[in-house]
Amino acid sequence: MKKSRSKKIIQIVVPIVVVVLILPIALGYVWFYNTTRAPLPQHNGELRVAGLKDSVEIFRDELGVPHIYASNTHDLFFAQGYTQAQDRWWQMEFWRHVGSGKIEELVGKNDALLSTDIFIRTLGWRRIAEKDVKECDDESLARLQAFTDGVNAYITSRDPDKLALEYSILKLTGIDTKIEPWTPVDTFVFSKMMAWDLGPSNNDEENRATLYELIGQEMTDQLLTPPWPFDKRPTIVQPEDLPIACSTDDGKANHMAESTDMDILLAESPLPSMNLVFEKGRGIGSNNWVVSGNMTKSGMPLLANDPHLGIQMPSIWYEIGLHYRPTSGESPSDIVGYTFAVTPGIIIGHNNFIAWGVTNVNPDVFDLYYIRVNPNNQLQYEWNGEWRDMTVHKETINFGDGADPITIQVRETHLGPIINDTKIDKETGEVSGFNNESPLALRWTALDPSTLIQSVTQLNNATNWTEFRNALSHWDVPSQNFVYADIEGNIGYQTPGHIPIRAKNHSGLVPAPGWTDEFEWKGFIPFDALPRIFNPERGYIATANQAVVPMEYYDWLANELGDGLNYIISKEWNYGYRGQRIVELLKEMAPHTISSFQAIQGDNKLICAEEIMPYLADLKFDDAKLAEARDWLLEWDYQCNMNSPQAALYAEFWLSLINNLFCDQLNANIEVRGGDRDMWAVFLLMDTPDNAWWDDVRSNSVIETRDDILTRSFRDAYSKTISALGKNHNKWRWGDLHTATFVSNPLGQSGIGLIENLVNRGPFPTSGSTDTVNNTVWYTSSRDFSVKWVPSMRMIVDLDDFSNSITIHTTGQSGHPYSKHYDDMIDLWREIKYQPMLWTREQVENAAVDHLILNPGK
Repeated sequence: MKKSRSKKIIQIVVPIVVVVLILPIALGYVWFYNTTRAPLPQHNGELRVAGLKDSVEIFRDELGVPHIYASNTHDLFFAQGYTQAQDRWWQMEFWRHVGSGKIEELVGKNDALLSTDIFIRTLGWRRIAEKDVKECDDESLARLQAFTDGVNAYITSRDPDKLALEYSILKLTGIDTKIEPWTPVDTFVFSKMMAWDLGPSNNDEENRATLYELIGQEMTDQLLTPPWPFDKRPTIVQPEDLPIACSTDDGKANHMAESTDMDILLAESPLPSMNLVFEKGRGIGSNNWVVSGNMTKSGMPLLANDPHLGIQMPSIWYEIGLHYRPTSGESPSDIVGYTFAVTPGIIIGHNNFIAWGVTNVNPDVFDLYYIRVNPNNQLQYEWNGEWRDMTVHKETINFGDGADPITIQVRETHLGPIINDTKIDKETGEVSGFNNESPLALRWTALDPSTLIQSVTQLNNATNWTEFRNALSHWDVPSQNFVYADIEGNIGYQTPGHIPIRAKNHSGLVPAPGWTDEFEWKGFIPFDALPRIFNPERGYIATANQAVVPMEYYDWLANELGDGLNYIISKEWNYGYRGQRIVELLKEMAPHTISSFQAIQGDNKLICAEEIMPYLADLKFDDAKLAEARDWLLEWDYQCNMNSPQAALYAEFWLSLINNLFCDQLNANIEVRGGDRDMWAVFLLMDTPDNAWWDDVRSNSVIETRDDILTRSFRDAYSKTISALGKNHNKWRWGDLHTATFVSNPLGQSGIGLIENLVNRGPFPTSGSTDTVNNTVWYTSSRDFSVKWVPSMRMIVDLDDFSNSITIHTTGQSGHPYSKHYDDMIDLWREIKYQPMLWTREQVENAAVDHLILNPGK
């Protein structure tokens, strides 16, 4: 009886235990599965979509790259908006909130982000974008409106939890986001974000002013503006490319301004940290080059491009093909390449006639001005001896978690907004009002009305060099190095953009007086006077953010426009390591094929190490192990492949050298990141072993020289490498230190490991280094080797047969963490592998794994 009773008890209890323990797990799994998979869009079958005029076909290949076929341009761009919203809606949502200064409407009140929202509202990106839309040309606006309608057709067809996983996770924290319709202004706002990312975010104006006071102008210039090596590295436009004969003057006396003698000290940068959104500081770059048929096996041009941007998840780029197939007698057209999720058309790629690629010019289009405020009226400022009224904008910052809103006032002068008015007290979190003690106004070309979208429209439609240049005459900001090739065999280069002309005594390198017109910009360099090249005899054009022009260009420009002004495009170029290496390989590896271009894009040679190594070779070490390690390092081929053991040791040495050389004399607000400028500055200092920079000011009784710091740095590096990777140097691997982690915003920086693991990917061992052609940038100031900037995509276009073209970008087409296309490109990207850049209908259909038909609906 007892056994029977026990058996019955067990039969009752066990199911209860199962229910209590297992059911919650099962229900949790079902909830998790549904939550993570619900946002995945439909890529196969047929859908009815209101707003279409005719049916549209969308083919996707095995990596999720879509090709859209439409019978009219409205439907083509409508379907592009629909498609990009399917795959990247959260990225679009996040970007428009960033660009509008509304990040905290998505994530709730956050002290670290409040200064960013305030600063972006102060700059007024959305206010300017609204003006841009009103001035947009009819064709571009029609494309943009069709794109917008397509986006809205998708996002209004689904609940928030079926649009993006991020909404569901944020809802758990109490943030219930109301999804607003997409507007053309949202697209224009993103152009301001990119202009910032490619311009002022890299500006050292405020650091330079601080260092002039801290260590003097001579040492500051040795660090921040060492002379560019015109005699050692190739400029983009070379002397033989100049349109007219130039004088023998080097151009410096007449056309380069000296810094204004201002007794200034900026105790705090007026620019807030925006690292959640932008990776602030030098490092941004890109490579592109084009060769004529004289340098290829096919006899037709090849063009390559790999833009370098901050590492992120998903990729900043979205690959797409747009194919117009009219039913009338019009000619069909095709364009393929890369766009941003928020943008219609193609930013980089090729159409039926031309191909193009871009890198950043980084011209100086950003100036700070000291403003004198009327002591009797804080809404007036002095200008040429009179008081002018400021424009005042009221901005209210709301928070997604329901915190009380904050209202600020933005004062704007004709030079630009005052950017250091509203500050946050780090201790109390309180927001201050106007700053009448040291107000700074920002003059920046991106705050002027823009015709950038019109330029993209005309660029997509261009069929030859003349139409290409006409399109770029509307490309105002951010200025880019455009390389060009066409099916007739021509190659070319053009610098576009609004690049200011300054007064002779206005360097643009430090803040200037803003109470007279003495330092006001004098206009812009005319488009037809900007640098360009067409079919150079040498057969190639290569750009890698180095100096665009030789100094003789400024003589020619002064002759054309008049002497006595500062025409300098920039004094803060990349110092040309990548440019030098690309030109070397273009010459060595000719005649070129797609394979040789792949090898160049994947090249990992660190020229800086090759320059510094002779000084290491001359060191005398008392420690035999250090001498042996140094001799082993001297056997290195300077290639920073992920499996290289010597690359790991050299990186540790470089980190130690930068910190030992510079950081003892700088305050905590000044970062030295070990980039191209620092590489060249260090190389120049090698020839002055008693320079004041070599002395460690923390050791009062000793004056260190170059060899003391080199020895200390190598000793530190050897010890740190052993600590990180073990005693056996044959097992060291650069990729064990140099890793890429792709972080999704904002959840990927939440600080909650479980959530970060849902949306982030990595770390992955990665080849390359700072300013190798494969430019995977890391910062010495971070005290680690994690990748900060990457070749965000790689593209090689064959003008002999577009069907041979190849490409890859960093992560994947999808922004949905549980899509198979969220991260399926990462290994291809880091291993310098590619996929076909599909072109013909036959190619597209043969490669298709998904086929979606959008039909007109009500």
